[in-house]
Amino acid sequence: MGARLMFWAGFAAFMLDQISKYLVVHTMELSRIHAIDVWPPFLNFRYGENTGINFGLFEGGSDLGRWFLIGFSLLVCAVVAIWVIRSHRHRAMLLSAGLLIGGALGNVVDRLLYGYVLDFLNMSCCGINNPFVFNVADVFIFAGAAGLLLFEGRSKKHS
Repeated sequence: MGARLMFWAGFAAFMLDQISKYLVVHTMELSRIHAIDVWPPFLNFRYGENTGINFGLFEGGSDLGRWFLIGFSLLVCAVVAIWVIRSHRHRAMLLSAGLLIGGALGNVVDRLLYGYVLDFLNMSCCGINNPFVFNVADVFIFAGAAGLLLFEGRSKKHS
């Protein structure tokens, strides 16, 4: 039962990420026009090609770096999956792991297809102009990691 919940959460996160990228970047042609104001300044679409980690950290664009990030992401997915399946039966932990894994795999597919991660979400508020872009996968990775940290203690209490 636990592995199924994690699988379906990961599958949903992966599909939502890939569908959103396809619709915004290709169908809405963000890759061509580079900017769409959706609900300024709160939500804008800005085209980005991220060869690094989050927010362009370790950005360099080398082929070796690309394959390292792919391998590292797959290793993290495997470690998280094994850890959560072996030691946790708490539904929130399984769901969180699935979200993290699905998001990470969404970005891995981008690196395999394009050589970089497609980013398009930009959010600003309150007079602060945020220069960074991210994607739906990043949201799932963050939410999954936060859930794993938040529910780790609760999971042990229920064991």
